[in-house]
Amino acid sequence: MSSSATAAVSEAETAAAQKNYQIVQDSGNFDETQAKRPDFDHSKPIEVTKSPNPNWDYGQGVPGASLAGNHHEIDPYASDRPMINNYRLLVSGIAPRPVGFLSTVNAQGEKNLSPFSYFQVIDHDPPMFIVGFSSRPSRVKDTYRNLRETGECVINTVSENMIEAVNATSIDAPYGVSEWDVSGLHEAPSTTVKPSRVAESVFNIEGKVIDIKEFTDHQQPGMSLAATVLIKATRFWVKEGTANEDYSHIDLEKLRPVGQLGGISYGRIGSTFEQPRKRWSDEVGKSEILAKLDAAKPVDK
Repeated sequence: MSSSATAAVSEAETAAAQKNYQIVQDSGNFDETQAKRPDFDHSKPIEVTKSPNPNWDYGQGVPGASLAGNHHEIDPYASDRPMINNYRLLVSGIAPRPVGFLSTVNAQGEKNLSPFSYFQVIDHDPPMFIVGFSSRPSRVKDTYRNLRETGECVINTVSENMIEAVNATSIDAPYGVSEWDVSGLHEAPSTTVKPSRVAESVFNIEGKVIDIKEFTDHQQPGMSLAATVLIKATRFWVKEGTANEDYSHIDLEKLRPVGQLGGISYGRIGSTFEQPRKRWSDEVGKSEILAKLDAAKPVDK
């Protein structure tokens, strides 16, 4: 097949993929809907309450929970199940999720700034993070291409007062238009990587790519490759006045993190509760159930 014919096939496949790609939902007249809602209260403190069941004891499970309802089994790869259904199910069921707000540059030094839904810290020693890139019509996202080219990024936390500016960076801006300019966020210099930090973020993590896994076995016609990127932190930046003296704990009231929920929804922290982790050796003498389990455990030989 000639190169021109191949290009034509690729364009046709991309057009078909684009038609079925419905990640960005039509939210209707959102400005009118939002105008009817109460104002956001920036001054509302984060309340600390008791845990949901403070009198819970070992072996009690979930007090008051019913096991009467059945679960519906779903094959995510079923031929009659649209991909978009998996997306909507996952983002509504796995929640809240942190926003992975990454700044990157390409080999030519051109800058990119973008938020990601599939993101998480996965270890502290060494500090490691993972970012997932979904397949999409045509080429891969600029952030993924930049990570492959330069292997560097900055992960920036997202607070309540930043969300409009952060969301603006997700717009499908034309090539060459800077998301920094679209959002109005400010750049701050990094030490170990080339991408800038977001000055408005309470916490920034400079990082370098350790590994990339591309899912070539799952690629569909007209769609880019899905991939995950493993990132190792090289430097931390914490805004002064937001953490304790040795910078081992960031004040939740200063961080004011935002969590992603299903659809276009986000969640704020309105209240918290505490649940300390316990040691078997401290608890076994206090609980009849733990004592029985301890007595019945296999004996090491």
